[in-house]
Amino acid sequence: MNDSRSVPASRDKVWSALNDPNVLKQCIPGCQSLEMTSPTDMTATVVIKVGPVKATFGGKVTLSDLDPPNSYRITGEGSGGVAGFAKGGAAIRLEAVGENETVLHEVDSQIGGKLAQLGGRLIDSTAKKLAGEFFTKFGAVVSAS
Repeated sequence: MNDSRSVPASRDKVWSALNDPNVLKQCIPGCQSLEMTSPTDMTATVVIKVGPVKATFGGKVTLSDLDPPNSYRITGEGSGGVAGFAKGGAAIRLEAVGENETVLHEVDSQIGGKLAQLGGRLIDSTAKKLAGEFFTKFGAVVSAS
């Protein structure tokens, strides 16, 4: 899944927010906790509902390929118990467009367990919906600060 979102803020402000666990926690749908364990690692707990399956995922998030304040890769993996597992990542790149920053992202993911039985279309539509919710909230939080 590839997409881009315009954020009404400077590059430095957007970059800082993309690396701030407090901002990310506010913006990630269903995020119950997000804590930095090192400058490039975080642990998270997220509650997600995909179709009829609702699960709490606990996992690890890692930032790599850091090129501040231009781009990075974020990868994560988590387990949702009987619901299954999720692994994925996104290449994040910032690009100036006028006075705003556009956040470009390419996402890849793998799922297993009950989640994998739901079908690709439902998983894809849920992923797009969650990404949309994240960037809507992210834009609001960043522009308000």
